[in-house]
Amino acid sequence: MKYILFFLLASFVSTAQVTKEQLNVMPWPQNISLSEGSFALTKNFKVNITGVPNARIFVGAANFLRRLDGRTGLFFNQGFITGLNEVPEAQLQINCVRNGKIDLYEDESYLLDITPNKITINAATDVGALHGLETLLQLLQNNSNSFYFPVSKISDFPRFTWRGLMIDGARHFMPVDVIKRNLDGMAAVKMNVFHWHLVDDQGWRIEMKKHPKLIQMASDGNFYTQEEIKNVIKYASDRGILVVPEIDMPGHGTAILTAYPEIGSKVEVLNVGNGEKGQQLKQIQKYDLERNAGIFTPTLDPSSPKTYELISSIFDEVCPLFPGKFFHIGGDENEGKDWDANPKIQEFKKKHNLANNHELQTYFTMQLIPMLKKHNKELMGWEEIMTKNMSKEAIIHSWKGVNEGQTAGQSLVDAVKGGYKTVLSNGYYIDLMYEAADHYTVDPMPKNVTLTNEEKARILGGEATMWTELVTSATIDSRIWPRTAAIAERFWSNESVTDINSLRKRLKTVSFRLEELGLTHLKSKEGLLRNISNNQKSDALFDLSNVCEPLKGYTRNSEGTEYKMYSPLTLFADVCTPDASDAVDFDQAVTNFLNNKSSENQNLVISYLNKWIKMDLDLNALSNNAPLVKSLLPLSKSLNDIAEQLLLKIDKKENIDAAVLNSLLEKCNSKEHADVELAVYKSLKKLVQA
Repeated sequence: MKYILFFLLASFVSTAQVTKEQLNVMPWPQNISLSEGSFALTKNFKVNITGVPNARIFVGAANFLRRLDGRTGLFFNQGFITGLNEVPEAQLQINCVRNGKIDLYEDESYLLDITPNKITINAATDVGALHGLETLLQLLQNNSNSFYFPVSKISDFPRFTWRGLMIDGARHFMPVDVIKRNLDGMAAVKMNVFHWHLVDDQGWRIEMKKHPKLIQMASDGNFYTQEEIKNVIKYASDRGILVVPEIDMPGHGTAILTAYPEIGSKVEVLNVGNGEKGQQLKQIQKYDLERNAGIFTPTLDPSSPKTYELISSIFDEVCPLFPGKFFHIGGDENEGKDWDANPKIQEFKKKHNLANNHELQTYFTMQLIPMLKKHNKELMGWEEIMTKNMSKEAIIHSWKGVNEGQTAGQSLVDAVKGGYKTVLSNGYYIDLMYEAADHYTVDPMPKNVTLTNEEKARILGGEATMWTELVTSATIDSRIWPRTAAIAERFWSNESVTDINSLRKRLKTVSFRLEELGLTHLKSKEGLLRNISNNQKSDALFDLSNVCEPLKGYTRNSEGTEYKMYSPLTLFADVCTPDASDAVDFDQAVTNFLNNKSSENQNLVISYLNKWIKMDLDLNALSNNAPLVKSLLPLSKSLNDIAEQLLLKIDKKENIDAAVLNSLLEKCNSKEHADVELAVYKSLKKLVQA
């Protein structure tokens, strides 16, 4: 009898109405409707595939089963799916009308229908079906006894066709396993373009069989073999992701010039006699890989035929590795200093009626277009390539904004009005360590600007950019995730989906679920904290990391030279992440308390203040055998000192001198310790001023 009651209770609980607010789907679908009832999971759950799909759907469906089984522990009877219509009676039926292409403008829509007895995913392509599987995984619910999917119907499609993530493998090399796990993360949130930044001043990362000097002299032994590149592209394709390579030129050219200095622009003047006639120009014959972050002068010589011969030959070897039709040539941050100092290049400008270095760079870039067309590639570059003479076939990658002294996203508007297709990255620079909400409020479709439908259509979408001056393979995941899931939603979902509280709630679950893909954004923290604490019990260190965030912008990398490419990135700033968890929760607690000073709301605020007082005591004890903790003590003391005074004010109802409180508050706004800042400063300020 007790077993009958158990199953009746399980059935009752599992079929309780689920609301949209309970769902942790991201990106949020275009249309979703929920009904009463549920589809209960058992170990007999199976998948069947029909239609005319690409074989990637078999990989995707098998991965779906393993992830679902990993969450539920049901020991599904079905192992791998290898062919069409293998299990006609399966509870999950996937129908793909046709083979999907890994390209822009492909049909990525899907229809997901969950009934109490059957689940159906219908999609025009297998790419759309893969998105449907990701949504289905996110819909998984549970009660105390079982797992189930809520009865629901979803029709979904992306708002933008370009939903990208760039990873820079040039500054700090990112091994293949890092790339693959991030591709899995991208697929989980329906991103479809992986921009692989492969060459910069700090390294050349592509194996070159016809030009071996590039890896012998300019890679420090860290590069992707051609077989590894092909393998990554196949891995990405199986997940519906297009790979776009980037070789940055003509600036950011140190790595290329380390191997081929003869195509560099820098010259030196040799004094061989008296007067100007006694001077002779000599081409610089040696460049060294750059070990700092920043912008540097080594630049390819646009006046030399040898430059174009080498580039063309490089394209001939690299382009066939990448089947996608887009190739990013960089084109950014060329200061032109070496061009200005080279009389031969200045004479070339005059001969070709080029008024300035911008026009000279346009001349250079235009020579690359036919080289890429030869391999059926379209040229893409950062916004600096956009001039009046640039081909309309080029895609403009908009990246500059307020930090660069420009109106945010202005180059995107200029591009579409000028007839160019464009992708937005301004506002999505995740290496700047801004909060998820900051990125979430940026939209690729500009507001307060009148655009025609044709101009709007030229906005392909957006791309999150992960530059790696300040990350290693051990920390990069924590800089990409979970914030990039918020950006992915901005690229996919309806523009009306903007609720920050909903975003934060869903991000917590999405972040936790991303771990099953091998991403290390959560677990890597523990190892770094062990290093900092000298393997001591580090609860206090963990607590401090939950109220601190890395310095934002590029203030951590002071003047571009503080950190070198071999400097340690194992310190407290590398542990901390944007959206520090306790800081977010404390701010909500403070808001609730100031709105309603109930004993419950007051006690929650007080619990945080007491926690930080104890934390300071424990950190001081910890520091006796952990030198790396010493630099954190001023931050901890500042938080301790104001917490003590606020306790007197809030809990003991004492009148505290406002000048004393404000002085202590400003110490909590310091940016001078351990390359981090206290993320609770604004919340503390609310309490001080209340």
